[in-house]
Amino acid sequence: MPDDRLLRILARLTRAADDPVATRLCAVCAEITMMSGAGIMLMLDDRPHGSVCTTNETSSVIEELQYTLGEGPCIDAHRLHEPVLEPDLADPTRFRWRAFSGLAVEAGARAVFGFPMAAGPAHLGALNLYRDRPGSLSNDQHADALVLAAVAARSVLGMQADAGPGVLGAQLEEGSDFRYVVHQAAGMTSVQLGIPIEDALARLRAHAFGTGRRVTDVARDVVERRLRLSASGDDGPA
Repeated sequence: MPDDRLLRILARLTRAADDPVATRLCAVCAEITMMSGAGIMLMLDDRPHGSVCTTNETSSVIEELQYTLGEGPCIDAHRLHEPVLEPDLADPTRFRWRAFSGLAVEAGARAVFGFPMAAGPAHLGALNLYRDRPGSLSNDQHADALVLAAVAARSVLGMQADAGPGVLGAQLEEGSDFRYVVHQAAGMTSVQLGIPIEDALARLRAHAFGTGRRVTDVARDVVERRLRLSASGDDGPA
């Protein structure tokens, strides 16, 4: 990790010490790379688990879309263990994300860049950067993003270090958006339909996409027994 880049990033994080750790982490990621916004997504077993932080409404929508659709730059960067760069979502040279791209453009993103977050053997998720105009990253921006992703990974581990098993660290939870209701709804659907959790999550996402709703809203209906998902897709009131 280049010392000069790392020191510059750590110095900027220290200057924003009055803000919660997660909040200033995302803000500094966007500022250092000169992007329109940033988000940090945690992944568990190759599935999006939730957002540590986002910088604005567009970055929040980008995280929500990836969570709902199961595709996007953070998910690919985590799975591939390498940066995933899309300089023009509206006119890509490689068509990657059938559902995500158009909706992300509608939300205000034209370029998105995902950088995997890892600390040693632990692969934690990905840093997402977006810009409201098309264009590739410069060499310096790319290099800064790699260092920022490494700093973010170590920060996440640090925020979780004092928490008990199965408990989210207080600093990590502050300002984060971990969609517990989705995991609860997936568990209920898994039991009701006798299917694995992964398939239950896929059913939740399919219903959300098909009805044009957020997956968290669909999950809340399932948990509060206003909606029951079926194996056939013939979903209806619980």
